[in-house]
Amino acid sequence: MNGPAHQAPLADADLLDIEVELFVRALKLRHGYDFSQYAPASLKRRILQLVQSQQTGTVSELTARLLHEPAFLAIALEGLSVPVSEMFRDPDVFRALREQVFPVLASYPQINIWQAGCAHGQEVYSLAILLEEAGLYERAQIYATDFNENALHHAQEGIYPAKEAQLWSRHYLAAGGSQSLADYYSARYELIKLDQRLRRHVIFANHNLVTDEVFCEAHLVLCRNVLIYFSDPLQDRTLALFRDSLVRGGFLCLGTRESLDFAPSATDFSAVNAALRIYRLGSRNPGTG
Repeated sequence: MNGPAHQAPLADADLLDIEVELFVRALKLRHGYDFSQYAPASLKRRILQLVQSQQTGTVSELTARLLHEPAFLAIALEGLSVPVSEMFRDPDVFRALREQVFPVLASYPQINIWQAGCAHGQEVYSLAILLEEAGLYERAQIYATDFNENALHHAQEGIYPAKEAQLWSRHYLAAGGSQSLADYYSARYELIKLDQRLRRHVIFANHNLVTDEVFCEAHLVLCRNVLIYFSDPLQDRTLALFRDSLVRGGFLCLGTRESLDFAPSATDFSAVNAALRIYRLGSRNPGTG
């Protein structure tokens, strides 16, 4: 009987792909977090950054830690998520929300807003400030969700580097802010702490867009610069989730590099501001109304 055929050694790139696949499988099987539908190139890049930051040398060493060190899960999730944001990021978007969306939301006695993928909370507080200045915050409830517990903790604290304040102030004014951003925070040492009154209608909660279902019945869903890290099937699933979460006539705001154009749920929405990725759910919504 002939023995097994000789197999040529794997190239380094092929070996790395195997290591990445095993890491992703271990994360799902050991801890229940499924990253298999994230965009491969972006996911691989973040895993390699995690290798570098943890000085493990190989992805396989990360996998071993993931399997045998319970405390390493939080470190891994922090490295794999993308909790990068700023207050009033893309100020034209916030101005459009204030001028084109808020007047419609004002017709509701109660306004539910879902900020999905809230990261460290800067956009949540930006939204709270503009709602406050529009006279809508007292009847608004913001649900801010993320799967990263560390990011949620940072968001709840509302403490950020003071060096960001000058840029954020310019963005605030460009977004239509009517006061001074400094009215909403206190500065100490090299940090700013946002006024806790901005949190009075915010609920921070863990929610995973990959595996979890409808979170709430919402009049506005914001999920900006999250879908760019998802594969096409996961993007479609997530957009359907947002559609089913919105009341009839509700609004969806995506990141400026994201679009509904090729999603199966696109026919359920009409563009309010196509350039700024703000959409409105039409009467054909099969979900809540």
